[in-house]
Parts: sequence; structure tokens; C-alpha cells
Amino acid sequence: MTGWLIVNEFLQSNKFNEIHMWLLDAAKNHGINLLLKTNSEILIDIKSEQKNMITEQVDFALFWDKDIRLAKYLEYIGLRLFNPAEAIAICDDKSLTHIRLMNSGIPMPRTMVAPMTYNNIGYTNLNFLMGVSEELGFPMIVKECFGSFGQQVYLVNDYYDLKSIVKELEAKPILFQEFIKSSHGRDIRLQVVGDKVIASMLRYSDNGDFRANLSIGGKMKVYNPSKEEIELAVKCCNAIGLDFAGVDILFGENGQPLVCEVNSNAHFKNIFDCTGVNAADWIIQHIKNKIG
Repeated sequence: MTGWLIVNEFLQSNKFNEIHMWLLDAAKNHGINLLLKTNSEILIDIKSEQKNMITEQVDFALFWDKDIRLAKYLEYIGLRLFNPAEAIAICDDKSLTHIRLMNSGIPMPRTMVAPMTYNNIGYTNLNFLMGVSEELGFPMIVKECFGSFGQQVYLVNDYYDLKSIVKELEAKPILFQEFIKSSHGRDIRLQVVGDKVIASMLRYSDNGDFRANLSIGGKMKVYNPSKEEIELAVKCCNAIGLDFAGVDILFGENGQPLVCEVNSNAHFKNIFDCTGVNAADWIIQHIKNKIG
């Protein structure tokens, strides 16, 4: 069996390259010929009568990137992707994640999405923020729809702060979310592959930050998820159409789990360091089972 591991040509760092090597090693251990390809090596080539332009014998692609155009192109010409293009696109845009999950019986924080504007215009009228304030109250979370590692998440304490951050973000797609006080500085990450939670950890901040992300100073420890939390994480992945993902869950009032985010290509080094579970092995085995 032969597959492509598709990564981004222009996102080169030890943090990302290490994950790629783990996946390549896991494939080798499972007897799969996994070839590293970048999105600049596989260019989209559209012709009037499109046929399968893949000259190599490839059974699948492990798509470890967010180049949605390329992902959709590869699916259109017949290649099976893990994860599928649509699932990656939904997870990449946090607003689309919540929209996809909202009719699936999945509890989430109350979320409102800012209206779209244009880069050369921005928000010339901020009256809609009054309605957001009345519905969600303060403090409130503001998130950029496209962001990772907790870097594009902001806590605003009043209407003045809200207006300031929206003006500062200009035309970036953003959403507004109720602040879950009971989960201040802590959440859980559940690593899902197929229909199974393979590992989970509690992430927490001991420096007062409302975010628990490890990349901004959070800490971690092994967590034993409840049956409800496990079922919720798997249900999220099924609703979005994911083969694997990292699902982040907040602690609601009375311990009720609330889905915060779903990450299609979740970095799994931290959860390996915490639990000893190598998600790369599980992901490759899942692909092997699906492809046969």
C-alpha cells in the first residue's frame, strides 16, 4: 500500500517536522510506503476534461495541511483523503465548526458570529455589537475564526474592550462566545481516531490565564474522561466527517461538558508526552483498516 503525506511547503519548523516524521515512521512500521509530498509539489492543474492526473500508484493521502483547494482537487480526481477536505475546512473555521455541530445535540458555549465585511472596508458600523453584548454579557470571549494554539483568543471585560478589539482585528472573520467561568484556565483534550478516544489529558493554567493551551504556558496531566465526554468527542467527529481529531472540551456548570473546538490535524506530541500514547500509530492503523 502506498500513500502520500501531504504537508505545507512553507510551514517549516521542528514542531511540525517532528510530527511528520512520526507519521512516516508509523507507516513504515505498518508496512505502508508513505511518501512525503508538499503542496508545492502537487499543483492543481485544471483542464477542460479533467482526468486522474496522478502518475504514481497512490492508494490514499494523509492530508496534514489546510490547503483546502488542493484537498478538494485531489478528491475530485479520485484520491481518498484522511481527513476529508470538507472536514478540514469546517475545523479550520471555528464558526463553521459550531454551525455544523449546532443541530447535532452537542452542547457548546453560546456563540454568535460577526457579519462578514471586506478587507478594504472593515467595520464602518459597530451597532451589531450592542446586540452581542446584550445576549452574551461580560466577560466575553472573542475568537478569530482562523487561529491555532490559543493565540487568537481574547477575553473582553466590557463594551469598550469589545469595540476596541473588533476595531483592532479589522476585517478578520471573528466570533463571540459566552465566557464559561467554571472552566477558567482549564479544559480537556481528547484525541479521537475512528470511533475511539485513544488518549486524553487535562490542560490547566496556574498563572491566571483564562486559556489552558500548552503553547502559551499551560500545563498538562493525564485525564480519565467520563463516558459522556468520550461519547461527545466521538459524536463531534462523526458529525463533521473526521477520521481523527483533537476535541477540546470545557467544564460547564455542574461539570457539564461543553465542546469548545475540534482540531482536524491536532498536534499530538504533547498528548504523547503526557500519556505515552502515540496517535501516529493509531492514525496509520485506521487508514490501513479503511483502505484494506
